[in-house]
Amino acid sequence: MTALPSFAADIAALLAERGAGIADVAVLQPANPFLDMAGEDLRRRIFLTESETGETLCLRPEFTIPVCRDHIASQAGTPRRYGYIGEVFRQRRDGPSEFFQAGIEDLGERDTPVADARSVADAHALLSRVLPDTPLAVTLGDQTLFEAVLAALGLPRGWRMRLARAFGSKALLEAALADLADPPRNGALPAPVALLALDGDTEALAAHVAEGMEQAGLPATAGRTPADIARRLIEKAQLRSIRLSGEAFAALKGFLAIEAPLAAAAASLEAFAADAGLLLGPALETFSRRAEALAGHGLPVETIRYDAAFGRPLDYYTGLVFEIGVAGVERPLVGGGRYDRLLTLLGAKAAIPGVGFSVWLDRIAAVREAK
Repeated sequence: MTALPSFAADIAALLAERGAGIADVAVLQPANPFLDMAGEDLRRRIFLTESETGETLCLRPEFTIPVCRDHIASQAGTPRRYGYIGEVFRQRRDGPSEFFQAGIEDLGERDTPVADARSVADAHALLSRVLPDTPLAVTLGDQTLFEAVLAALGLPRGWRMRLARAFGSKALLEAALADLADPPRNGALPAPVALLALDGDTEALAAHVAEGMEQAGLPATAGRTPADIARRLIEKAQLRSIRLSGEAFAALKGFLAIEAPLAAAAASLEAFAADAGLLLGPALETFSRRAEALAGHGLPVETIRYDAAFGRPLDYYTGLVFEIGVAGVERPLVGGGRYDRLLTLLGAKAAIPGVGFSVWLDRIAAVREAK
């Protein structure tokens, strides 16, 4: 086991000052919540094992999901803030697979802009304490605004879901936009399958798939079921039948090209919406209130930028996403965001909003050593 760096005591002190008591989170976790909700980037790096009863387990790859699960199990009231400092375990090409993270998970605060701004301010304060006199740069994105633009453009649900899943991955988003501009044909599918998929006949297509699996000697329990395969084929066929108008596609590309200092970002978004004839409503109002709340924390707003195409590769984010880094250092030191649907998906009986961030202690250590 690696040792905590000396500056971890400063982090623990800041967590206490911010009202975030240290959560005691088990190292061994059920794997399914991470496999279902964490995103492809994290899923492929998880260390999996199995219990004596056959349950799939994993070494803790991050803290947000375990902290939320423990909060639900404890039936604790909200709002409540949890801090943590501990090891996480991920397969990495450029460093040890066992490393330390710290952070705060802020659960149950109903004023979204206020909670968002506080999360960014807490993360900034943490870095400022352990990296004094180091200029920091903050990048903000907003999943809610992106989805509001997709809805205002009239994209069907299937396309909105695909693009929302791709948000945070430059490669996936570019591939989705390329398909949206020039949908591929269904010619790769055998004619009977293509016809059934285009007709949306799930039952007949599932029967056709099951027959093909039987002829190939594949059991129906191998991987996805025939019904799952049929639904996926129909979704792909329907996506390929949609072609966005040139005007709407240009508007989407124009939105994704917006990048501005925080002080000017709301005005840039309002100008975009007016030019494109789109109503962004509550999403834009939340963005503006968040910017005002951030300024109220006394952060150097000239170091905060909004990038409309910026996301983070975790599937559970629903609104604000952000990273904080240091000039000249490629990887961010902090990553965080809002996850309002996560606790419900994990089993909470009522909706509990959440926002939080994690810091990489090994990256902070490298910056301290370089200085």
